[in-house]
Parts: sequence; C-alpha cells; structure tokens
Amino acid sequence: MALLGFVMLLCILGAQATVDLRHAAAMAAGLCKTKPTDLVFIIDSSRSVRPSEFEQVKVFLNKIIEGLDVGPDATRVGVVNYASRVKNEVSLKSYKTKPALIKAVSKIEPLSSGTMTGLAIQFAMNVAFSEAEGARVKSSDISKVAIIVTDGRPQDNVRDIAAKARESGIEIYAIGVGRVDMNTLKQIASEPLEEHTDYVESYGFIEKLTQKFQEAFCVSDLCATGDHDCEHTCVSVPGSFKCACREGYTLKEDGRSCSECSDAATDVVFVIDGSKSVRPENFELVKKWINQIVDKLDVSERNTHVGLVQYSSAVKQEFPLGKFNNKKDIKDAVKKMLYMERGTMTGQAINFLVDKSFSSGQGARPGATKVGIVFTDGRSQDYIGDAARKAKQNGYKMYAVGVGNAVEDELKEIASEPEHYFYTADFKAINEIGKKLQINTCPAEDPCECQSLMKFQKKVEEALQALTKKYILFSMFVSNS
Repeated sequence: MALLGFVMLLCILGAQATVDLRHAAAMAAGLCKTKPTDLVFIIDSSRSVRPSEFEQVKVFLNKIIEGLDVGPDATRVGVVNYASRVKNEVSLKSYKTKPALIKAVSKIEPLSSGTMTGLAIQFAMNVAFSEAEGARVKSSDISKVAIIVTDGRPQDNVRDIAAKARESGIEIYAIGVGRVDMNTLKQIASEPLEEHTDYVESYGFIEKLTQKFQEAFCVSDLCATGDHDCEHTCVSVPGSFKCACREGYTLKEDGRSCSECSDAATDVVFVIDGSKSVRPENFELVKKWINQIVDKLDVSERNTHVGLVQYSSAVKQEFPLGKFNNKKDIKDAVKKMLYMERGTMTGQAINFLVDKSFSSGQGARPGATKVGIVFTDGRSQDYIGDAARKAKQNGYKMYAVGVGNAVEDELKEIASEPEHYFYTADFKAINEIGKKLQINTCPAEDPCECQSLMKFQKKVEEALQALTKKYILFSMFVSNS
C-alpha cells in the first residue's frame, strides 16, 4: 500500500507543470489580465489643486481603471478624497462594473481646503480597506494596493501612519506633483522606493504614468500565451487559468487531463426567470443562452436528458426530462417558449424543481446525476433559503446565474459550490457565462480507471508476498547450512 501511495504521488507531482509567466511578451501582444486586487486611490483635492487639475487627476484614475478587470472576484476599486477632511467617495463594494465605476469617479468634486495626508492614509487603512466597505479577507491571492496622488506638503505626520499601513499588508504607491515634498513621498511609499514613487512637474503630465500602473497590475493571459498544460481546453480566470474538457470527457483530479465519459446518465433542468423586469428582447437572449449550453451536452436517451421550467409569479414546466432525446428537438422547444412577464418567485420555482421536475413521475431517472441551472435577473419576492437547502440536501448539483439586479447573496445561496454561481450586469454578456459553465456529465468515479488501479494494487501485493516467501526460504537455508 505504501508503494502504491508513493507511485500515485509521483504521478500527481508529474502532472503539475511549472508555469512561466512571459510578462513582457504578453504586454506587447495585448494579452494582459489584472491580478485580483483591492485597489484604493487616495487623491489630494486641497486648495492648491485647481479645478482643471483635479479633472486631469480623475481622467488619470479612469485610464488606469480602463486597464483593470473590474468585478467582485477580480479587481475592486475604491476612491478616498481628502483635504482638511476625508471623504470616502467610492467604496470597494460600491461598483461591480467598469462603466458604473468610471461614471462615479467622473462625478467626484474637490474639497478645496488643507492637506491632511496622514489622516487620509489612516482613514484608508481603518475604513476604506475594511471588510465592511467591501475589502476581502487578507489572503496571498488578493493584493491590497493604495495609490496616493498629492501636490503639496502635508499638514500632519505621515511617517508613522504610512508605516502602519504598510505593515498591515497595504502596498503604497506615492505620486507627487509640482511643489510636492519628495521626502514625504519616500516616507509614504513601499519599498523599493524607485518602483513606488513617481514625480511629475504638473498635472498635465500625470497621464504619462498610466502605462506604468497598467503594467504593475498586469499578469499574462496564460491561455492566450500557451503557458498552460491543459490536455483539451484552457479557460482564463483573473490572474490564472482553469482546464476544461471537450464534450464527452470529464476533468480528472489532476486538474489538467481528461477522461472519456462512460454511461454518463445526467438529468439537467433549466429554471428560467420570466418576470417582467427581464423584458422581451432580453428573454430572447436567454433562450439563445440555453441552447448554447444544450449544444455542449451529450444529449441522448442513455446519457443527458434536459427539462425546462419557466417562472415568474407562477411556475410553468415547458417540457419535462426525457421528452426530447436529441439536441435539435430541445432547441426547437426552447425557441418556442413564450415569455410569462410577471413577478419573481424564485423560491417557489426551486421548490417545483425539487418536488416535481426531479421526480420519477416527470421523467427523472433513478441514479442519474441531477443538475439544476437557475437563471434570474432580480431579487426574489419570496424566501429561497429552504428550497435551496433542500436541493443541496438531495445531492443536486445547483448552478445559479444572475444578470442585472440579481442579488449575489441569493445566487451564492442557490449554488451548491462557490464556483457554481455566476453574475454579469449585462444580458449581452451571458454568452461568456455559457462558455465558462462546465457541467460534468460523467460519473463521479471512472470505473475503468478504478479497475486499473485495483489490478495494479493486486500485482504489487502479489510481488511483495513472493519476495517475503523467498526471504523466508533463504533465511531457513542459511540457518540450516
């Protein structure tokens, strides 16, 4: 058994290739993504900063933001505005999309009083980077970064408070403009100082620093550069990648290689929000999205069956599991689905899924893997907790997809795994979610792989027994001679 474990360990270690991040080449090819980061801008709007200059600072901020992957699981952005007092203009939790964030930054007004830079850094450390304002729990996977822009000498002490901020895990960049005190910048910034301090003669030149910060947050798109070892398909995620498999295959435990499906009985039911907030034109996009996912499934009488439920104030089963056993018939039925256009009773819809759609009377097969895909564009008008809990207790694999005004806490509650919920602000972006959504239609354990492992284990045990017998015979021979 020890030998078997050692061999398996060697196999696992051998499957994990070292990734080389070709950073410069990726930047040149435009293949850059940004690391997941909690980023807070701290901007000086004291009397010495003219209104036109403050506008240039906002343009600079927005140009940096343009190069970021803004999102709840990617880069979150906050803005602290300061003079004699400090104002939290944008919290890290405020905006989940780039356009809304840029619009909010553009509306910030100068405070036009003194220059309390130390107070601003302390506020950022205690408030802006707090979990209450949207910062994530401290982790090696999430960077904490502050970028300070100032044009004058502070009226308070910055050395000690900046040191505390850095010790708390915040990486600080200090940008000085015009008559700024260079020693102050050095007291604020993280090491190495040459990378974390910048100076420009006037606000008219601040935009030239944009590229530096875009590169500072850049990490290569490993899928696009080919720096991965996925057997079939590479899927980019912020700061990294995941491997996926072609239709008819499932991802092995090594996270890289794929095995062919065998007798993959899976019942998949779509639960689709047809409330009035969706709007007819978007409902058509949702139908195309369903068919995009159907195209990826191994639909057949033996393997994957598909059902469809639409809900609003009521729940309607469009077609049950097993009614159609080929993709063309399913896609035709989806296209014919009529928009209900009423309320949003998501809890009621999930209860219907559990009690009706996945029952044997409605075509569900005993022993088949059960997969529910819930799509919604708004807050549920009823309680979803009990229904979501019941689905998970029954062992169903639940996916939750939200658009627009969907509530992420509700999506997380519905999803059976953290990676099974998706959100986008725009209906036109749901095709990207369709590409990422990987429904494993293979058995939890590959019988062939298991059988091979058992054979290997038996051979090892037989070999050990034979060696033991030989050793005993040899010992007897030596002792008798």
